[in-house]
Amino acid sequence: MRLSLLNPILTHDGPWASVYVDASYTTQDAAKRQELTARAAAQELADLGAPAATCEAVHTALAGPVGDGPIGRPKASGKRAGRAVFAAGGEVVMDVPLPGPPAAPLTTTWSTLPRLTPLVRAVGDSPTCLVAYVDRVGADFELHDDAGEREQGQVSGADWPVHKTASADWSERHFQTAVENTWEQNAAEIAAATHQMWQRTGADVLLLVGDARERKVVRDLLPEPLRSRTAESEHGARPTGPQSPQLARDIAQVRAVREGERAAEVLDRYHAGREDDGGGQAVAGVPALVEAAREHQIDTLLLGPAGPDAGREMWVGPKGDQLGLRSTELQYLGEVHPAAARADDALLRSAAAGGADALVVNDPGAAPVGGLGALLRWPAGPH
Repeated sequence: MRLSLLNPILTHDGPWASVYVDASYTTQDAAKRQELTARAAAQELADLGAPAATCEAVHTALAGPVGDGPIGRPKASGKRAGRAVFAAGGEVVMDVPLPGPPAAPLTTTWSTLPRLTPLVRAVGDSPTCLVAYVDRVGADFELHDDAGEREQGQVSGADWPVHKTASADWSERHFQTAVENTWEQNAAEIAAATHQMWQRTGADVLLLVGDARERKVVRDLLPEPLRSRTAESEHGARPTGPQSPQLARDIAQVRAVREGERAAEVLDRYHAGREDDGGGQAVAGVPALVEAAREHQIDTLLLGPAGPDAGREMWVGPKGDQLGLRSTELQYLGEVHPAAARADDALLRSAAAGGADALVVNDPGAAPVGGLGALLRWPAGPH
């Protein structure tokens, strides 16, 4: 998961109200249920010690549609979904739709740092899929992720000649050669534009949609590593119209496959880095992770299921690299008023501040010992 999702919290001081709710308001009394949930969340936060302004901000956000928050997005109606709201200083800083409801209908916390781990677990890696609808004269591009689909533009090549004839006459054979040349030129332009779009959007996987011959020609012209991240679908064509259920399934499948591939790649690197000859490229345990976080050394933070290290208490300051196992350590980092926080949330904030990624490891057998580990940007020093 790209932790850039958490960027809004990095510029705000705590303490934080964190609320996770089931936002599946699909019954006739949906509006009433939503208001009751908003009231309950605000009351729970007040009971935990949150100030009135922050409680009111959370109530207002939860009583309205997803999207009122700074990074909120509209939720598809009629689907089971969840919602995470984070507020500090009397304002909602993040309002995030979740792909499914949380484990409990309503969970609230009032703490030094926002309660981030459930958000990362719910959102997952969420690979982005660039869809290119190709034909003989051009391509249309769409970007698909958990927020839905967004048009990204198009490319057009020569529109004549592009259709062959059945005649064997010499002039017609000459015409057919011209058609082949037009196809090849257009395919080269489409491939180049697709590569540029891939780089601009930062997509994780590419799906080519259209006629089999046109898909193959374009795919063969793509550079590596894009070609190895490319899949194809026959369920769609230009011009784009309402998305077919088959194409929607194809998009979901390639995103899921890419998510699994990335998880396997990261875990392979992590376990190799933990071996005696792994060069110290991976660490586990809170003390080693704290040291790596202070040095902005974390490349990918790994979160295992229900590991005992996740809830371990540590001490933090307002900056991402101000964290330690004892409050006295923070004095050497320039913070005279440290506060206690959960280890998983402190390390997630630090990883986000350092531009790192995160991976949720659901398999207990593959997860780091204790539930927390990291791939490093450079080898750890001797201890």
